[in-house]
Amino acid sequence: MAIEIKVPALGESVTSATVGKWLKQPGDAVAVDEPVVELETDKVSVEVPAPAAGVLESHAAKEGDEVEVGAVLAILAEGAKAAAKPASAPKPATESKAAPAAEKKSAPAAASEAPSETDYDVVVIGAGPGGYVCAIRAAQLGFKVACVEKRATLGGTCLNVGCIPSKALLQSSENYHAAKEDFAVHGIDIASVKLNLAQMQKRKAGIVEANVKGVEYLFKKNGITWLKGVGKVEGTGRLTVDGKPVTAKHIVIAAGSDSAGLKGVEVDEKVIVTSTGALELSAVPQKMVVIGGGVIGLELGSVWHRLGADVTVVEFLDRLVPGTDNEVEAAFRKILAKQGLKFKLGHKVTKAEKTGKGVTLTVEPSQGGAAETLDADVVLLAIGRTAASKNMGLEEAGIALDNRGRIEVDDHFATNVPGIYAIGDVIRGPMLAHKAEEEGVAVAEILAGQAGHVNYDAIPGVVYTWPEVATVGFTEEQLKEKGVSYKVGKFPFTANGRARAIGMTDGFVKVIADEATDRVLGVHIIGPVAGELIAECTMAIEFGASSEDIGRVCHAHPTLSEAVKEAALGVNKMALNL
Repeated sequence: MAIEIKVPALGESVTSATVGKWLKQPGDAVAVDEPVVELETDKVSVEVPAPAAGVLESHAAKEGDEVEVGAVLAILAEGAKAAAKPASAPKPATESKAAPAAEKKSAPAAASEAPSETDYDVVVIGAGPGGYVCAIRAAQLGFKVACVEKRATLGGTCLNVGCIPSKALLQSSENYHAAKEDFAVHGIDIASVKLNLAQMQKRKAGIVEANVKGVEYLFKKNGITWLKGVGKVEGTGRLTVDGKPVTAKHIVIAAGSDSAGLKGVEVDEKVIVTSTGALELSAVPQKMVVIGGGVIGLELGSVWHRLGADVTVVEFLDRLVPGTDNEVEAAFRKILAKQGLKFKLGHKVTKAEKTGKGVTLTVEPSQGGAAETLDADVVLLAIGRTAASKNMGLEEAGIALDNRGRIEVDDHFATNVPGIYAIGDVIRGPMLAHKAEEEGVAVAEILAGQAGHVNYDAIPGVVYTWPEVATVGFTEEQLKEKGVSYKVGKFPFTANGRARAIGMTDGFVKVIADEATDRVLGVHIIGPVAGELIAECTMAIEFGASSEDIGRVCHAHPTLSEAVKEAALGVNKMALNL
């Protein structure tokens, strides 16, 4: 069967390209996804892959020819033996910053032949933020797309039992606490404040429903097929959904992650819960112990503390939120302790015993020492998450995993099995919904012959407690370890007019810039709506801005964002209001 290899979409404003170099000549064996020809435009240089394995019959254009998008480049005779070592992806000729590289391993022989005809161009396994965004972008680029999801609703962990419901409860609990503790100073006297937890949970459920239905609408709008069931990979171009065979030119694994377990602590989602169970409690526990001082534990611990629980956080390390700037972490811990949260840092839980009244935990110092017990009505296990790579047929298909169960990919998200890619929590990097989304867009564009790009130095992270903590780029500690000379500017919210007006003056903005060039290397914020303020700083890092660039941008007054401007000015000792 003869297949036409055509000029792919090269970008919204690009209609033609120049044939730069033929990588395969007539008579050459070609593997599926192996680059055949290099095209050049004034914006990008890309390699066009073979859509199937076969032998190249002829060229339809010469090197140096101008060719329109959609024009035939070559004719491929499908079905012949593939080349011994196919390329893993339609790789841009110019390097882009993409997923952290992993050493490529040759694909198993059983996976080297693609189906001669496929049901879909792209099948994405997983409909979380990475998966559904990848599916939408692929559909926008003209691919016939399906997305496999085993849940009854789309949106993955994030929309169903993660980011969205937790932020709904965080906001409700903040409102309750403000009405109870803060309104009086504003001249708003309330005789009594009563918690209606059932209504709070109902509101949260409504927000989740609206979001997941929104994704379903987007699938219909973009012509994406939802394949309901459990997806298992069989090899190049082949998978099953609840045992039913499905074929695709490209498979993208976006399976996400699961809550990490802890030996001696058996989760039942009733009295010993993960984040999933902690979002569904029908009563406020009198005592809650949170195992893990990371983002999830502190956010949900804050929710239940504000609603009335006595919360103790047990953390293996001697600090909270590993990887956060040390100065920010110290201020953060001090503020949370002032709010009433208790901490047992440098401790580990070795046993959890359910009793008639709740749970008794055995706790001992991380470095060894005398054990003690803690009693709780509810225990939240939040020590992190692990890649959801089990029971997907990955090992059987020959897909390489690292020692943490994550899928190994190259700089273009390709696994060692041709035609199979992976993104999001299931590969290396921070387990963040927005990181997965960026990778989803990038891999879809790479499959279309474009230059998908993710800058891993400009991925913000946010802790949605009160105050919020937001960070992007490098910390002081990381720069010291790398031997980079830097300078710092800081500005406290106590000196910001808007923060004073709204009565939220805890925290500060910290800007770190290169000593020699003034280029912004990192920004760390603890304070009101830090998660919104970090966007400006992320853009500054993405576009290589200096601290002076931020400082000389006009910021509206009075706004919290002026604290970012002042901190940036402070890098060069130019702060105006401090």
